Amino acid sequence: MSINSTSSEKFNRLENILIIGNGGRENSLAWAIQKNELVKKVYLIPGNAGSERLNKCERIKIDIKNTKDLVEKLNFLKIDLIVIGPEVPLANGLADVLRKNNFKVFGPGKDGAKLEYSKSWAKKFMQEANIPTAKFWKVNSLEEAKEIIDSSSIPLVVKADGLASGKGVFIPDSKDECFKAAESIFNGKFGDSGNVLVLEEKIEGPEVSVFALCDGEKYILLPTAQDHKRLNEEDKGPNTGGMGAYSPAPLLTEDSLDIITKEIIEPTINELNKKNIDYRGVIYFGLMITKTGAKVIEYNCRFGDPECQTIMPLMDKDFVFLLEKCAMGKLTGYEKIDTNDKVSGCVIATSKGYPQAYKTGFPIKIGRIESNDCQIFDSGTSFNEKGELLTAGGRVLSIVCQEKNFDMVFEKAYKNLKEINFEGIYYRNDIGHQVRKKSSKEI
Repeated sequence: MSINSTSSEKFNRLENILIIGNGGRENSLAWAIQKNELVKKVYLIPGNAGSERLNKCERIKIDIKNTKDLVEKLNFLKIDLIVIGPEVPLANGLADVLRKNNFKVFGPGKDGAKLEYSKSWAKKFMQEANIPTAKFWKVNSLEEAKEIIDSSSIPLVVKADGLASGKGVFIPDSKDECFKAAESIFNGKFGDSGNVLVLEEKIEGPEVSVFALCDGEKYILLPTAQDHKRLNEEDKGPNTGGMGAYSPAPLLTEDSLDIITKEIIEPTINELNKKNIDYRGVIYFGLMITKTGAKVIEYNCRFGDPECQTIMPLMDKDFVFLLEKCAMGKLTGYEKIDTNDKVSGCVIATSKGYPQAYKTGFPIKIGRIESNDCQIFDSGTSFNEKGELLTAGGRVLSIVCQEKNFDMVFEKAYKNLKEINFEGIYYRNDIGHQVRKKSSKEI
């Protein structure tokens, strides 16, 4: 990546960085940021067991909801840049509080985070900006949902309006399944996030993820990615937070990305400006490539997980400068991200039972891992009193590799996975099937 700036302003210091979050996304961001020689320390709140294996990284125990103590601690540590990873603190307005206390923050304020924490607001936003998306209905009661479902000629997609950790979307095969999904949401499956739901017409096509780093007005695109949201092979089973990903996505050519930029990305940023929303962070565009062109499925106000783990190894040591420029509103518009000629892939190892009920606390054994262009980013891990690594979440580890082609990437990833073991370990064997020439059986 090269950062060519026409601005004469110099960045004061980037010695102490704070990352908020505890998943694989935050581990990969810390890993990418610590590569810069100016960075002396990367703090994580709360981080996980994997954070402690990363160079220059240290975990902090503090309640981010106690903003008074948090601000005092960050001032004491002389934090130069804050990167907020998850959607919940962004939706709760943490970035606003920290900016008011004169910190540089990469992450949108509460107004910008509404792109993710209210699907109905985001759909209306797209409608007003003439951004291509599926037809939708905002629904406030089960009776209203039943009326719309019954009147539709095909089953509709059912979405909880609020945050649901990537699990609030149902794609039923029948009207009866559609109604049951709506009923489960209104009956409290996702708490207050299900007080309102969105029904959408079902559109078809492959999905792809596009990420834009924004400084409020200007933006820069990261490499594209595709993830696998379904639990089981052949992209079947329930939705999860993500079972694996790869980058870049060959599905998007330079020409198609130009069209997406013109029809979706720039209208989104223009509409944010029109609404006086100073969006400083990353916008995730979840797209479906239909027969009539790309349509927005959803926005996220943060890096996708596991796409982030997949993309970060493609970034060079100057990546942190882009985050700082966005936080300061100082992108020039001339920055370029020059990744090497390698591609990247990620496979997630999960606990048995995920995304439903699962048990944790099982010891993790890691054997001989190929370290050349391979990373393990912890998602849900902890240490016990003896210092043993344990499972502590549904998604446990991200195994990420880079190579010249996707066959080589996933051959390395699955070879490494065979060296990792914990009770109930589960992972898909067909991650990246769209771009692999070899089948999972050959690998």
